[in-house]
Amino acid sequence: MQYLKDLQTLCSINSYTKNKKGVDSVAQQMRQWLEPLGFETKIFPRESIGDHYLFQSKKRDGDKILLLGHNDTVFPDGDFETFNEDEQWVYGPGVCDMKGGNIVALEALKEVFAKNAAIYNIDFFLVSDEESGSDDSKALTLSLAQDYDYCFVYEAAGANLEVVTGRKGVGTYTITITGKASHAGVRYSEGINANLEASYKLQELTKLTNLDLGTTVNVGKIAGGIGANTISPKCELLLEIRYMSEEERERLLEALAAITETSFVKGTSAVLSGLIQRDVMEPNSAQDRWIEKLERISGYKLPTEQRGGVSDANHVASCGVVTLDGLGPFGDGDHTVTERALKSSFTQRIDMMSKIFLYHQEKRSFHG
Repeated sequence: MQYLKDLQTLCSINSYTKNKKGVDSVAQQMRQWLEPLGFETKIFPRESIGDHYLFQSKKRDGDKILLLGHNDTVFPDGDFETFNEDEQWVYGPGVCDMKGGNIVALEALKEVFAKNAAIYNIDFFLVSDEESGSDDSKALTLSLAQDYDYCFVYEAAGANLEVVTGRKGVGTYTITITGKASHAGVRYSEGINANLEASYKLQELTKLTNLDLGTTVNVGKIAGGIGANTISPKCELLLEIRYMSEEERERLLEALAAITETSFVKGTSAVLSGLIQRDVMEPNSAQDRWIEKLERISGYKLPTEQRGGVSDANHVASCGVVTLDGLGPFGDGDHTVTERALKSSFTQRIDMMSKIFLYHQEKRSFHG
């Protein structure tokens, strides 16, 4: 299995998001494999993080497909850089998240090129900062997505080789509360306690959680005050929201604004800052029809699932592009030193994607 040796090559390069040299080395290795297949490379240079790479195929009439992956991993130098295997599993940084997924896409493209000597209308975009939130690549992904009809994202498959049709949206916000400092012993009544205000806001924010709808609001950090003998003049609440529908997103944003503007402790004021990092990816009927088509083409069942975690699939789906995620191998232990991927899932995914790509190259469209 040459592709496992290729996977080892990638996993042997430390590509922690902040390790620009390493992330760029992974991208260059992918370039060495993709350009012989006829892809042209467009590089989006970055100074402090890895460059983003778009590998572009030849173009003709027909459906345009975007393959989406990322080159970065979560392990700083020296944390986890080994690669090994046994009869069933491969172990190493990124074997499932998501150097393994990139290898699945690459191997399927090799199959197409071997049979057709050309590849049309399939582009491969690899970003460098997905593991840190895609703050830099987000705008680029949103812009590029407008040019495509369909998107395959190569994050890890589910335990039963599910593909992902939905992912929660996620936003991170800070509420900064201002009160008034005073001596807690001598002038207690002259103070305005920002920490006390934060306690009321914390309770109201927590009430927004609705597990039945998949909505969570988590105040993960509170920082305020000067010392035990001083009424707190300032406090900050750092919080995250996650949601599974646009309706819930709007409810949460309206509630965040209302809670911020409400002064539960007279004399306090507050400011809300933050943003939606990745908007919700909702299952839809266009996905359903596409999955049915892909099952007929490949001969494989494509069970589906929704996930609370996010990926760059959220970005592409928000542009109206029909998107499926979880096309990589199955694995577990991702983001830990026990990360592994199931060998048999590579076989299934590569065969499935090869059949889908070959059909697309011949028919040019998934309609009909």
